[in-house]
Amino acid sequence: MNNKGLDFKHKEVINVVDGKRLGFVQDVTANLETGIITSIIVPGSNKLFNVFSSNDIVIPWQDIKCIGEDVILVEIK
Repeated sequence: MNNKGLDFKHKEVINVVDGKRLGFVQDVTANLETGIITSIIVPGSNKLFNVFSSNDIVIPWQDIKCIGEDVILVEIK
């Protein structure tokens, strides 16, 4: 899984545990010393209604199971 952070921007994230569509990648976090991506961030479902609080879903890199052309499969229990 050697992907650059910019490659994630237009990919939809789906949880393989329940098949739920979590949304599209909003951002990535990385270790600044190594340059290795540590997690991806997907906006939470209440983003439109709750502007002042963050409901973002932070998905650790180890929970990413597969990265495809258009979709990222994750395992969140």
